[in-house]
Amino acid sequence: MINSDYKASWPLRNGHVHSIYPTLFRKVANIVYQRERIDTPDRDFLDLDWSVIGGDSLAIISHGLEGHSHRAYVKGMVRAMNQEGIDALAWNYRGCSGEPNRLLRLYHNGAIDDLHTVVTHAASSYSKVFLIGFSMGGNMTLLYLGKQTLAVPESVKGSIAFSVPCDLTDASIALERKENTLYMKRFLRLLHEKIKVKKVHFPQDIDDQNYRQLKTFRDFDGKYTAPMHGFASAEDYWEKCSCRPWLGRIKVPALIVNSMDDPFLEGGCYPVAECANNPNIILEITRYGGHVGFVAHNRKGCYWSEERAVKFIKSVRT
Repeated sequence: MINSDYKASWPLRNGHVHSIYPTLFRKVANIVYQRERIDTPDRDFLDLDWSVIGGDSLAIISHGLEGHSHRAYVKGMVRAMNQEGIDALAWNYRGCSGEPNRLLRLYHNGAIDDLHTVVTHAASSYSKVFLIGFSMGGNMTLLYLGKQTLAVPESVKGSIAFSVPCDLTDASIALERKENTLYMKRFLRLLHEKIKVKKVHFPQDIDDQNYRQLKTFRDFDGKYTAPMHGFASAEDYWEKCSCRPWLGRIKVPALIVNSMDDPFLEGGCYPVAECANNPNIILEITRYGGHVGFVAHNRKGCYWSEERAVKFIKSVRT
């Protein structure tokens, strides 16, 4: 099911090339953040990076796994929002802002309590708020909107999510494929750095012996994510923190954009039936785009995903 007009140039008509290209080559300059640290209800903290231009609308941007507010895809979206007259807030998950968080817990796909803390903190100053998420951030955003329907502030008028692992089980299976070994090794290497920091502060709770034997998210989530955050197993974590079962409850306009050549996604990550049953959701499936790619070559340096987000926001702001 291809229902998008996005077109990729010939070199990028390969999901792996398209996924890696922005990471290696994209630079987004002239984004100056003002950082704000806020406390969480459990006495931890979150670091928020603001790019304020005096707009009456706000875009809250949630990054992907092992990302942060300075990733090119985040800063590209911040710039696109500012150019449209919209203030932007890029928040960093626990442990992702350059400083370890205080508690044993880290971040994970189901950390919608942290997203809610950010949204309620920021939303009161704006008449219109839009939630934008990439990959894990997209899943978290949609899970929040579906699971916490009654708690979402009225000022939240819509959401956009790109490259969303709507079904975490199927996404984990996709990343276990041999051709995705490079991504898996990178994620495990980056996550190990956070585990080593936790081990220093919580030596009785964290053990990284034999870490190199971990090869997949099934291994990592079973050993760390699940026990650190109160899940029975990796499978229990995936089941409870996938947005797919909650899509039918989303009450605000939502755009989900996933590419058919995304090496991180398969199966239930393309929730055609669930989205068809909710008139508030548009599921847009592109032929190309990779994972958090959607590259466009133009003088503005604006990617198609940013143009698409702006177009969607314009359609629900009026």
